[in-house]
Amino acid sequence: MTDQISAGSSSLFRLDGSVAIVTGASSGLGVRFAEVLHEAGAAVVVAARRVDRIEALAAAHEHMRAVPCDVADDAACARLVEAATAFAAETNRRFDVLVNNAGIGDTYPAEDEPIEHFERVVDVNLNALFVLSQLAGRHFLAERRGSIVNIASMLGLVASAPIKQASYVASKGAVVSLTRELGCQWSRKGVRVNGIAPGWFRSEMTNEKMFADEGSMAFLTRNCPMGRAGDEHELDGALLFLASDASTYVTGQTLAVDGGWTAR
Repeated sequence: MTDQISAGSSSLFRLDGSVAIVTGASSGLGVRFAEVLHEAGAAVVVAARRVDRIEALAAAHEHMRAVPCDVADDAACARLVEAATAFAAETNRRFDVLVNNAGIGDTYPAEDEPIEHFERVVDVNLNALFVLSQLAGRHFLAERRGSIVNIASMLGLVASAPIKQASYVASKGAVVSLTRELGCQWSRKGVRVNGIAPGWFRSEMTNEKMFADEGSMAFLTRNCPMGRAGDEHELDGALLFLASDASTYVTGQTLAVDGGWTAR
């Protein structure tokens, strides 16, 4: 009986037969997310602006396709979803997973942040996420099956101060709220929408300004209950849980993977 339960439980996290889109897949966590989904059995469409990087990633995996995409371009988002549906038809799979990972941000005192920068951050982190969710969601709703995983941030749950990131915090807080709303609107039609709120993980956004600075690292380790940053593999379980049938009764939720930062 124990062996049967164990085998059944492990299969819940599999994504065989699925096609997934991962945006922001040219570096860091986006690359990791694409590889984790691929390892779980999904065919993966990797999307980003840096074409050489996503093409190299796709070339290294059998069931992976690179699609250039600036998520702030609505037409490019539509082409991305079309490419995923075509990939599904070619491989006799279902397009039923979207990971909205693309995001940007920078630090400014709120009183000095250029309005153009604020608008750009909101456009990429929030508006583009909604556009892609709507486009994919229409397909998922027609099929009555699908999982959208939005990569928010623990800074969508709490303030970032003394780090000054008004636009980033505002956009990620909105992602948490949008995740809740879409999850509730679409749940009765077979589509789940959830989020992950990572804490401090290495990425292009954090490497230079956080991980390369001794004072910043002292701040991180002093204030994080676990006393350290996260390792990239520590998001794998949350991603697979939310993307797969392991979470069929979970929607509208944002899971903090932050070493206890938001629990303080």
